Amino acid sequence: MHNYCKTIGALAAASALVAGNAQAEVEYELHTGYSSEYIFRGLDLGDNLTEVGVDVAGKWNNIGLSAGVWATAFDASATTSNQVDNEVDWYAEATYDFGFMTGGIGYIYYWNLGNLGLDAQEVYFSASHDFGFATASLTYFWGVDGPSNDGYSELALSRSFELSPCLALNVSTNVGYLVEEGDFTAWTSKVSLDWGFAEHAKISPFVALSIGLGEGGNGSAWRQTSNEFSAGSMLSASF
Repeated sequence: MHNYCKTIGALAAASALVAGNAQAEVEYELHTGYSSEYIFRGLDLGDNLTEVGVDVAGKWNNIGLSAGVWATAFDASATTSNQVDNEVDWYAEATYDFGFMTGGIGYIYYWNLGNLGLDAQEVYFSASHDFGFATASLTYFWGVDGPSNDGYSELALSRSFELSPCLALNVSTNVGYLVEEGDFTAWTSKVSLDWGFAEHAKISPFVALSIGLGEGGNGSAWRQTSNEFSAGSMLSASF
């Protein structure tokens, strides 16, 4: 389950894959980081999250293609004692710019090590648009295998401010909603600072706050969500 402190989708690399006889280019990104808490869609899954991953991205016939893997280790929280404390996520996404919006479809496989019964798969559909003052996106996650996600959707806003050629301030916020339950889950906001200390490398300290919005129905994992604060840092390199 992707930590919200990684950008939803976790596909940070961007490049062009030129068709025909032109030279093809694909960009890769390696990243690792630490977060004081593992917050997933407003749920506190544990503490002391360490993560590592690799992403690859390109473009083919005006279709953006990206994929990656994300591995974690963390201390499972008391409220989710049935959860494992190691996880590997595999994901892939395809996007297309329609002009008035960018549409996307993606797939995530959540591999919870040590307890195969907790594995899950999701297909998601997204739409985003840059309004200038901020980029807005709406994503719907459909659980095709594993525990039901109750038709989880997420509305997000984000913006980046360039402070200097090697320093950028990123602000994002999102609200989760359970379509089947008809209930909000959490409101999560994050502020991070990207410092490009080398030509192809950056370090990104961050703070994030998740505010529980609803109790959900019987059996919902969001029935007793509380406000959560986390902080940490990411280190990434692209080539």
